[in-house]
Amino acid sequence: MRILFISSTRIGDAVLSTGLLSHLMRQYPAARFTVACGPVAEGVFSRMPQLERLILVRKQKHSRHWLALWKQVVGTRWDLVIDLRGSALSFVLWAGRRLVMRGGRRPGHRINHLGAVLGLNPAPLPVAWWSEQDAEAVAHLPQRFLAIAPTANWARKVWPAGNFVALVKALPEMPVLVLGGPGEAEAAMAAPVLAALPGAVDLVGKLTLPQVAALLSRAALFVGNDSGLMHLAAAAGAPTLGLFGPTPADEYGPCGPRARVVLADQHDYPPGADDLTRFPFMENLPVERALAAAKELLA
Repeated sequence: MRILFISSTRIGDAVLSTGLLSHLMRQYPAARFTVACGPVAEGVFSRMPQLERLILVRKQKHSRHWLALWKQVVGTRWDLVIDLRGSALSFVLWAGRRLVMRGGRRPGHRINHLGAVLGLNPAPLPVAWWSEQDAEAVAHLPQRFLAIAPTANWARKVWPAGNFVALVKALPEMPVLVLGGPGEAEAAMAAPVLAALPGAVDLVGKLTLPQVAALLSRAALFVGNDSGLMHLAAAAGAPTLGLFGPTPADEYGPCGPRARVVLADQHDYPPGADDLTRFPFMENLPVERALAAAKELLA
């Protein structure tokens, strides 16, 4: 059996989709999977069991990336095509069965919309995959630690650096590992936190996603902004605290039995405020609120 699975371009959405793949692998243990995803999400799927091929979909002008993907998969007779991007691609392929997720935002958590594609309620929880080599690559790091991810793909989602520092200092003493993605922007977001915590280990942009997953599987606690790393932490089994302000936690909160969120307070809107201004500021999420939730997860 051959299954084509078209997932997201973003890490967080890709992680949320892994529960569907885990379910399908249990249902079809002999199936061979081809996964199509964006380049930044490659590490979410690269260690997946039963993976035959991983296709990286690089965005092109005029949606030509869909034509490029079609050329790579049209020669196969697929038993099942699952398209989480809501494209028309599956309808121009040989497919015994097609399941296409409807696009657009809807009420409720993203994971429930994903589960509905396969008719699953409750939806399967996300999982994380890594190899023995990935685990060995991070084996020299502390076995029990606090992981913080003070970065995000949008500055409005970032909790102030001073708040991260205050939270770390208020928690029980343990090794602190600072995580983030590659690139100058992520390094700049993490820099003030690292400067204020001279004993912390700087891992920003230094690990692959499978290595991060292997590492987080033994974390005492993960605290981070709404980001792909937050979802990966929960999928890896770490007690996970997500910090939310402008993005809706009821749609994109971390999923798992040891995952929690804390929310920034709404604020008074200035006269003539536009929609962007009306988002809760991350500055309105007090350290005390995050600290109380973090202590509960550590208990």
